[in-house]
Amino acid sequence: MKRISSDMLSRDHSVAAVDRVATVDTASVDPVALQNSISKATEALLGYRQADGHWVFELEADSTIPAEYILLRHYLAEPVDSALEAKIGNYLRRVQGAHGGWPLVHDGPFDMSASVKSYFALKMIGDSVDAPHMVRAREAIRSRGGAAGSNVFTRFLLALYGVVSWRATPVLPIEIMLLPMWSPFHINKISYWARTTMVPLMVLAALKPRAKNPKGVGIDELFLEDPKSVRMAPKAPHQSASWFYLFRSLDAVLRVIEPMFPKSLRQRAIDAALAFTEERLNGEDGMGAIYPPMANIVMMYDALGKDESYPPRATTRRGLDKLLVIREQEAYCQPCVSPVWDTALTCHALEEVGGDSFARAKEGLDWLKPRQVLELKGDWAVKAPNVRPGGWAFQYNNDHYPDLDDTAVVVMAMDRVRRQTGTGEYDAAIARGREWIEGLQSRDGGWAAFDVNNLEYYLNNIPFSDHGALLDPPTEDVTARCISMLGQLGETAATSKAMADGVAYLRRTQLAEGSWYGRWGLNYIYGTWSVLSALNVAGIDRNDPMIRKAVDWLVSVQNQDGGWGEDAVSYRLDYKGYEVAPSTSSQTAWALLGLMAAGEVEHPAVVRGVEYLKATQSEKGLWDEQRYTATGFPRVFYLRYHGYSKFFPLWALARYRNLRSTNSRVVGVGM
Repeated sequence: MKRISSDMLSRDHSVAAVDRVATVDTASVDPVALQNSISKATEALLGYRQADGHWVFELEADSTIPAEYILLRHYLAEPVDSALEAKIGNYLRRVQGAHGGWPLVHDGPFDMSASVKSYFALKMIGDSVDAPHMVRAREAIRSRGGAAGSNVFTRFLLALYGVVSWRATPVLPIEIMLLPMWSPFHINKISYWARTTMVPLMVLAALKPRAKNPKGVGIDELFLEDPKSVRMAPKAPHQSASWFYLFRSLDAVLRVIEPMFPKSLRQRAIDAALAFTEERLNGEDGMGAIYPPMANIVMMYDALGKDESYPPRATTRRGLDKLLVIREQEAYCQPCVSPVWDTALTCHALEEVGGDSFARAKEGLDWLKPRQVLELKGDWAVKAPNVRPGGWAFQYNNDHYPDLDDTAVVVMAMDRVRRQTGTGEYDAAIARGREWIEGLQSRDGGWAAFDVNNLEYYLNNIPFSDHGALLDPPTEDVTARCISMLGQLGETAATSKAMADGVAYLRRTQLAEGSWYGRWGLNYIYGTWSVLSALNVAGIDRNDPMIRKAVDWLVSVQNQDGGWGEDAVSYRLDYKGYEVAPSTSSQTAWALLGLMAAGEVEHPAVVRGVEYLKATQSEKGLWDEQRYTATGFPRVFYLRYHGYSKFFPLWALARYRNLRSTNSRVVGVGM
């Protein structure tokens, strides 16, 4: 109980700020029971440690990725793996919603594209269209307007299968690859995930291949009209009518003139797309290290006549199989893997626990250290050519696309070890990570996840961007993480322009209710935790109105059971304030960490939150969490990090123990 890190004592705040904290009799938090919870959770978390010292937990999305994996195999006419298909079929049937379709999150509302792909995959596996679950799915799809309501990515898949014509998809001329940077649309003006997905997709759109589909399976029954009559999708809710119809008119012109483009020009463009791809193939980790571009690359090489033994195709195809999670009865395909993120966050939790766990955290950091990207200038360098590389990627290998969020979290974890032990072994890594992050601050003062100044917002109005996630602009949560890193390294708004501009960005983006948006975690609880952690270590007075408003908001949205929860519905475009959702362990931990960063360790809400975590801890020492608490793309793609319910609650409980065991109530680190 006395193993208090110097991190907790490293920053002085005003006595007045400490004095204003609400006080309450905290005898209800039994210190012995609290320590038992921490010990059990620590032991369980250490049980997931890989032999070389790192952690990687499952990363689950919705049913679309496993469904697409099934459809890819049949697109290519690969030998049927009946055992694997049966397990994926079991998974797809289990996650079918009570409404008959498939949701994007656990117990979520019907989603058309997820439902169409899941139905198609189950039919491809061999499920009878007369089976009760298939009847329910078909009725759910048709009662909501039919499969014509699918999104752009689903439409491209259906066009490749010949279910709909290519007139149902936006024109994606491969000649885009030859446009200069000053043009309104350029491949480097969109996000890394859109860029890597679109490049091979543009080759497919140019060649218009047809799936082999040896079983000849189709899904015409999901449409209320002749599928071949389906045309372009209507304007998406997030899109501006004037911009959308301007781009829609351009699409109509391109549809007429594209067949007239010279063959030599088209070949040059395809060659440019291949050069782009092959520079970034990234071995079995795949281009971008995410499923969609990897699947598109395999189909692209197939369309170009490269058989399954062609090395780039074969390597990428093996990489897709590495994303599978196969259990005794079920299997699914992950969208990617998250070892750097999982390891860095686990290290923070173990550093908070202290004692023997600190050594395990250091071993995790030693695994992370050589994964820093120090030589390769990735796509981010197009807009920041004079910045040296120094970031970490999210996945095992993805050097072209390091992640600012991951980098800030790794640097802070390394700095905590440096503070505790006095070691200088991480000094160079910390310095390069900091240099890279400072170099990628956008001109509005914020930071994005992978790029700098990716601010061409008009592009979210093109017909292809019905998902609204074509860009990677600065966000409150990533900005907060970068400020947290700078603050932990000793900077303040007075000493650092980057810090001052970042804090100003956060001040501008706070909602009237007091919360901040969470782009990569669900949602305002995640964003508010991130920002409160940053403001604390940046030295912002706890009496500052933005901190008080944030604290009041967090307290106001606590559930009756003492926990916190938030649903994906919070990303709705007409968001009018928090809507009650079931408590989860990870979101409760975020709220607790945010309140404690704001100095509210003795607030009754914190006591109740700690008691909630203690009460919901399983016999195995961890927490069961079926709900999705992370975000891929708001409103269209969500994530369930299986590690979040393992390290975040432990982190919050250990932080509470540490703060209650010292006269200081100050969190002296950035997270």
